[in-house]
Amino acid sequence: MGAPSNFRNLTFSVPWNIGVLTVGALLTAFAVKAAAIPFGLIAGGMSGLSLVTYYGLGWMTPGAWYFALNVPVFLVGWLFVSRRFFFYSLYGMAAVSVFMELIDYQLPLHDPWLAVLAGGACLGLGVGVSLRSLGSTGGVDILMVLFHQKWGLRMGWFEFLFNLLVFLGGSLFMDLSLILYSLALIAVTSLVMEQVLSLGNERKAALIITENPDAVAQAILVQLDKGVTFVKGVGGYTGQQRTVVYSVVHSHQMKRLEELVYTIDPTAFTVILNTLSVFGEGFSVRKVY
Repeated sequence: MGAPSNFRNLTFSVPWNIGVLTVGALLTAFAVKAAAIPFGLIAGGMSGLSLVTYYGLGWMTPGAWYFALNVPVFLVGWLFVSRRFFFYSLYGMAAVSVFMELIDYQLPLHDPWLAVLAGGACLGLGVGVSLRSLGSTGGVDILMVLFHQKWGLRMGWFEFLFNLLVFLGGSLFMDLSLILYSLALIAVTSLVMEQVLSLGNERKAALIITENPDAVAQAILVQLDKGVTFVKGVGGYTGQQRTVVYSVVHSHQMKRLEELVYTIDPTAFTVILNTLSVFGEGFSVRKVY
């Protein structure tokens, strides 16, 4: 248990989070400067909202709107998430701004759809990596974390819905083709971001009804090094009392679990359930921003 515990402690350290945010900021800035901007695509988020607001109202600059719109969002992060999250996110936003200034490269692409795919994948990777830290790159990311913590809304869905509303408003002032390309970019970004956030977190819950529950439980405990819970059940048809074996394992252990169970009892009845989050010893530590 020493190595996993040490790694968990590392992920809460300042150097780790600064490093993760720096990598995420670099990927985010690269996606915007190398893929989105050369094709006139809008990366969405607070920058997209500031641009749409600028087009709609026609006063102040897009940069001024970006700052003005970020102020209440960061205030929300300060009040409803945590001070630590606020300062990490402040660093993340500053890092994106610096990399945006430093990067002067354009991907050698000529098809806007390739820019959508490349830019969306890189942007989703950058935002997803940033959100694996205890902070974010600011803007809409702060709202994503808040809605995810308070109401369990998946971050990728929140980002897509937020940008959908922004682009619907932008369609009144901007070219429709640009809006549709940008929506496609955001869709790719959301999908990739969800995959990055779920990477390494997917677990499988197994309910095993067997004639040999003690032997199956012992095999899981010893060979898979995973905990087991016995659940008392009654057959709906037979009325017989049965002992159900319940365990949660890593996805890559599923084949081994299957082999263990059916080697012991070829007639066992097994139900595998997908899980979104598993917290506890041997699995994930609850993330506190």
